[in-house]
Amino acid sequence: MSGILRVAVVGHTNTGKTSLLRTLARDTGFGEVSDAPGTTRHVEGLRLYADGKPAVELFDTPGMEDAIALLGLIEGLAAPGERLDGPERVVRFLASAQAGARFEQEAKVLRQMLTSDAGLYVVDARDAVLAKHCDELTILAACARPLLPVLNFVASPAARTEEWRAALARLGLHAVVSFDTVAPAGDGERMLFDTLATLLHGRRATLGGLVLARAREAVERRAAARRLMAELLVELAARRDVLAEESDAALAAAIERLRAAVREREQACVDALLRLYRFRPDDARAAELPLTDGRWDDDLFNPETLRQMGVRLSTGAAAGAAAGVGIDLLTGGLTLGAAAALGALAGGLWQTFGHYGERIAARLRGHRELTVDDAILRLVALRQLQLLDALEGRGHAALTPIEVGAAGPAPAKTDKRAARWRAGPLPGVLQRARAHPAWARAADEGREAAVEELLGELG
Repeated sequence: MSGILRVAVVGHTNTGKTSLLRTLARDTGFGEVSDAPGTTRHVEGLRLYADGKPAVELFDTPGMEDAIALLGLIEGLAAPGERLDGPERVVRFLASAQAGARFEQEAKVLRQMLTSDAGLYVVDARDAVLAKHCDELTILAACARPLLPVLNFVASPAARTEEWRAALARLGLHAVVSFDTVAPAGDGERMLFDTLATLLHGRRATLGGLVLARAREAVERRAAARRLMAELLVELAARRDVLAEESDAALAAAIERLRAAVREREQACVDALLRLYRFRPDDARAAELPLTDGRWDDDLFNPETLRQMGVRLSTGAAAGAAAGVGIDLLTGGLTLGAAAALGALAGGLWQTFGHYGERIAARLRGHRELTVDDAILRLVALRQLQLLDALEGRGHAALTPIEVGAAGPAPAKTDKRAARWRAGPLPGVLQRARAHPAWARAADEGREAAVEELLGELG
């Protein structure tokens, strides 16, 4: 069987039908999501693609509001002794005056069901199972299309998942999928399409191809995300701002300029990650800390931020006073004394030191260099990892912003990596980046190699 698969998304009002389509399409702008009942008033469709080709078309439909009365009407339209099968009964209702009046919304649902290959019946698993739900399923079954119940909001403590499964089984619906549109399980999408394929044997190839294509997209998306994070960390580690003036005021101003640059660069990575995962710019924010103009990172150098994430500032008067900005001379194991000794041995020929020479000369002229402290590199890495895990476990119907840096247990995927970034040695590639200030400004073979090496530290 060829052609695009058409699936109607149906159910009682305000159960999360539009939310399901948003999450499957990874589109926060599809439809309108609200706690108010009856938000969707018209049928609206979208397509899911596999390798650039349309595979499945999903149709969002209005909520069914009065199934009990509608079922009575449908049954009453049959003449005495007349035997009509399910679709004929539905068609007769759609031809009636009531289909354009009291039951206009339900008529839209049934028309879409009759022109679709299957239906997804979305259930708010927090609701009690009531007679109206059973009548909805009876009416939908009359359309003679495979129907797959989808239990939404199953992550809520109030979910009645087992109660719903038992009720659906009594109605002969044994193929049921749990899919939380706000916090979908990692394999939730695959389970949904695999289960739908069991009801549509002729469409197994289509749905299987869609599953494989979306799995590849997920791998590619995560690889792109890790690269964004690695580039951020290499650039921050390599950054060196030269301070020529010795006054306290000049030092304070230079430190604030560096902090602002670090904040801006981290925010650029956050924005890129949100775009990559197709979320809105305001879908992530720092937890329980001051914000300015909606920016999530204005507290990056706040000691409380470091404390919440389990990171300590480097010891030493310079790093402590600068709160996350290092006042350095050289890296690679060279101190000022060692550099000066080497300089004397070289007879003042700074080129002997390669790229260190000019920096040593600048220091002896009274210049200092400001760098991003190791603690801030650790903090940035932890925040980006936490954000990445949150984005991968977030449905596009979620309305509450991601709280990055919030107190409490980290996601399971973050735990092991977070421990390394909090207390383990800083990756050697970042230490080497300290000796290559050019990597903070432009890409070259060395920087690209450093980014590739760091990818493994980001999981």
